[in-house]
Amino acid sequence: MIVEILGAKMLAPFVGTSHFVWTAQIAVTLVALATGYYCGGRLVDRSPNLRKLYVGIIAASIYLASTVMVVEPLAYWCLKFKLATGSLLASLFLFFVPLSLLAMTGPFFVRVITESVSAVGSNTGRLTSISTLGSVAGTVLIGYVLIPFLPNSVTMYITAAVLMLTGVIYFLVYDRTNRMLITAAMLAMLIIGVEEYRMEKSDRLHSYVSLFKANSNFGELQVLDSTSGTSRYYINDFLVQNTYDPTQKKSMSAFAYLLHDLSWAYMPRIEKALCIGMGMGIVPMRLVGEGVKVDVVEINPAVPSVAKKYFDCDIDRFNLVIGDGRYFINQAKAQDYDVVILDAFLGDSIPSHLFSREAFSAIKRILKPEGVLIINSFGAFEEGRDFAMASMEKTLREGAGFRNIKIHASGDGNVFFVASCRADLKIIRQPAFDDVHSSCLARVKSLFLNSESTKPEHGIVLTDDFNPLEYHDAVNREETRRWLALNMKNF
Repeated sequence: MIVEILGAKMLAPFVGTSHFVWTAQIAVTLVALATGYYCGGRLVDRSPNLRKLYVGIIAASIYLASTVMVVEPLAYWCLKFKLATGSLLASLFLFFVPLSLLAMTGPFFVRVITESVSAVGSNTGRLTSISTLGSVAGTVLIGYVLIPFLPNSVTMYITAAVLMLTGVIYFLVYDRTNRMLITAAMLAMLIIGVEEYRMEKSDRLHSYVSLFKANSNFGELQVLDSTSGTSRYYINDFLVQNTYDPTQKKSMSAFAYLLHDLSWAYMPRIEKALCIGMGMGIVPMRLVGEGVKVDVVEINPAVPSVAKKYFDCDIDRFNLVIGDGRYFINQAKAQDYDVVILDAFLGDSIPSHLFSREAFSAIKRILKPEGVLIINSFGAFEEGRDFAMASMEKTLREGAGFRNIKIHASGDGNVFFVASCRADLKIIRQPAFDDVHSSCLARVKSLFLNSESTKPEHGIVLTDDFNPLEYHDAVNREETRRWLALNMKNF
């Protein structure tokens, strides 16, 4: 279980975390287990000698340690294929062999400890029970301890080291005739470790300085500074979430201005706002500075400290809640907010449970009658690729009952929906654009001034029960993920 979950996390920066990726990882794991069970049974029937098993465990440990070195070039190669094919190939090359080798453990132990046919059932049941409990322990360990607090590479090295130690102990205690094998195996691990350290030291951050890098419950977070000190990047799993000018203390990303400016453009007065998704805290900080009472819901507990330390976000100035946005809006008071800003968009994907009829209806319930919902999303409007955008509008209008919807986009991916129950939804106030950073001023103006429309008949009303956004929007997401991942080579 540790290898299965960790494998998906290692691939996430390159291929994402969509259901395609998890389907590939689970499928490869199951095929590897089936292969290992079969081969292990055949081998142990020929000779019930545990030496073969422990050689396999040592080989698996070396293979797993090497995946840390090859995951990046392999994943970049797999980006040439469609997302479903590429993620399947990456999982297959990286984890099929070691998982197959480790799966041989069950058949070997059943055969070795069984002395009579009458004990096969009890031995198989006992070993299966122990194995399942071990899987539970491994799942809890990696989910609550290893991933949140250790880099993926360190976790994989620890896993490989434990497996190596298991094999070494067997040969030192029970089979001392294979000291050469132990020496060679440990030397291979040492070479892999030294090479990985050398690669890490000669990192490709040519013109950037790494200020922060750590795993979290929701991906690997990074903060990079340009050597000139004029730009800072907030990155989650290789996806640039925001850019910042630490000298001017301004965002260099257009969406941060659009979310703020659209709120004021369509609302004559904002007394209370809800931001679902915190990011660097740029939008809530601007609203607070204008006298707005702001609630912020952020699902990743690691984000606030990064925003505070590296992006001048004073989290004490707004009400911060660590939790899931859907849970929060379900619990919030009715008609409590003038504006709800939904910015839970992560580079190439959106959380489907926040983009359904039920979710939008819950947001409409907590909005005041004249309030507006602002959504940051990503999509295309060309026929044949417009399922996501058409479904979004159809779900907002027909599913949740918002009377009026405006769409701001400039054809380069970012799309902003403005939804309200007002009979007449129009721009009340034009932004001055005075505070917009010069690096993104043209794009901010373009996004604000340009509008788009969809053909709702090309989409469906998305529901909690049926929300196939990832499947139908796979082509757009593949291109976005590929562009973002390849763009990281510049860092």
